[in-house]
Amino acid sequence: MVSASTVFEGRVWDVVSETVDLGDAGEVTREFVRHPGAVAVAAVDDQGRLCLIQQYRHPIRTFEWEIPAGLLDVDGEPAHVGAARELHEEADLVATTWHVLADYVSSPGGLDEALRIYLARDLSAVPHDERHDRDGEELGMPLRWVPLEEVRDAFLAGRLHNATMGIAALAALASRDQGWATLRPVDAPWPSHPSQRHLA
Repeated sequence: MVSASTVFEGRVWDVVSETVDLGDAGEVTREFVRHPGAVAVAAVDDQGRLCLIQQYRHPIRTFEWEIPAGLLDVDGEPAHVGAARELHEEADLVATTWHVLADYVSSPGGLDEALRIYLARDLSAVPHDERHDRDGEELGMPLRWVPLEEVRDAFLAGRLHNATMGIAALAALASRDQGWATLRPVDAPWPSHPSQRHLA
């Protein structure tokens, strides 16, 4: 890297400008969003249904069906612990069986967000007196259990639009068809996450 500066400092993420030397292509300057990364949870019950929640997303001005997810914004918190926290807070669920289902980068031309999707099974409800008090966009979120095949079909037909949810449904079905052989342990290396790239 030749140079770097912060163009905008936000509450959750910043916009940075970096100049890099691409060798024969010369130096280029790119502005992008610096993101802490995120985790999401494909919670699948014994009937093969995926837990979906509906949350208002202001940038697209709509209520979006998604899977439980959240930022990696707690210092020192392992990613799988953050995923369990999000499942508890957003869906009132805990799981005893956890695996890494899929990793992806959400928009590599404009932000450095890396997102890890966990598969959570053997689910149980959080007792009422231990549930998270939701507010803001999370207040009153509906929750639905939808068969994985129905989620896949709605996503491919364009009736559902959330990328993380779509990837989760497609990956879960593909992994299930292979006897879950593609699943990785919860602490599997995550080289696409910014904090891990120097270790790759």
